[in-house]
Amino acid sequence: MTQENVTPDSPQALAPKRNAGKIMLVGLGPGRHDYLTERARKAIAEADTVIGYVTYIRLVQDLLDGKEIIRKAMSEELDRAIEAFERARRGKKVAIVSSGDAGVYGMAGPAYEILFQAGWTPASEIEVEIVPGASAINACASLVGAPLTHDFCAISLSDLMTPWPTIARRLDAAAYADFVVALYNPKSVRRARHIREAQRIFLRHRDPETPVAVVKSAFRPKQRIEFSTLGKMAEVDIGMLSTVLIGNSSTYVKHGLMITPRGYTDKYEVDFGHRLARGGEKPGRSLSTGLDGWLEAVRTSGKSPAELAKIYRLPEDYIAAALKALPDTDDSSARLTLGGKGS
Repeated sequence: MTQENVTPDSPQALAPKRNAGKIMLVGLGPGRHDYLTERARKAIAEADTVIGYVTYIRLVQDLLDGKEIIRKAMSEELDRAIEAFERARRGKKVAIVSSGDAGVYGMAGPAYEILFQAGWTPASEIEVEIVPGASAINACASLVGAPLTHDFCAISLSDLMTPWPTIARRLDAAAYADFVVALYNPKSVRRARHIREAQRIFLRHRDPETPVAVVKSAFRPKQRIEFSTLGKMAEVDIGMLSTVLIGNSSTYVKHGLMITPRGYTDKYEVDFGHRLARGGEKPGRSLSTGLDGWLEAVRTSGKSPAELAKIYRLPEDYIAAALKALPDTDDSSARLTLGGKGS
């Protein structure tokens, strides 16, 4: 396209105008080089400057020959982002390294906050790239079996930036909802009590025999794996380099492996290699206790919303809204919003 044909809203005009400045937020994965992605290697090789927490710099030290290296302490996340921005403004290519994934309790968030405060936009001269890596939740899970096969979440116990009541509400909600939960930043010298408070909250909703796996320094020289239970979780050696995996009500440990069933064997029976649906179920279709089946069950139960709320451990107003919805309409005409009104 010639210059005369470029309009204000054409792709050429909207494309970011780049100089050589670039910030790459690089996830190193668990730390071992054979689990470092090819793009992460190339990003580090491409960088003029590498910035990171001292431990993370140490993980890739042998890849940093000839580069400017800026080591920062654990609590200096914003300083790392500011250093990267200042150098990128001068045309440098900067890699900020994080263990795991840069977007999971990593440097991606602080970096964008600093950039936005400086007036940066995606169309600005400084290019920003996030290079994903395997987070601790993935690395640790792979070492103990298959604990994340069903719904799960991650919660950090660090209250350096998050008020404890917020953390406690999230712990309580996840425990009540029967999520498999990974606890990040579970314990430090200054935060020794937090893991016991998390245990106390979980025991309000979970069996003390619920399986727990504690993985320290996954895929690093000092790796350590210990299985326990929710009732004894706080007795395990847990530190800042540990990730605590708490199972749900279906999780079990067998032959040294922590497994959370997805539900296949509840729905299907395997007989000599053939998959047979169990009574009342259909392959490829929702469970008989799925949304449609459940709605029919509550409508015909003859029970009040209050009674049903106790049975299903669901909010009474949600149950009431479900009972009000017409049974022979689709989602477009009967929205299951609270109060029964469409969105």
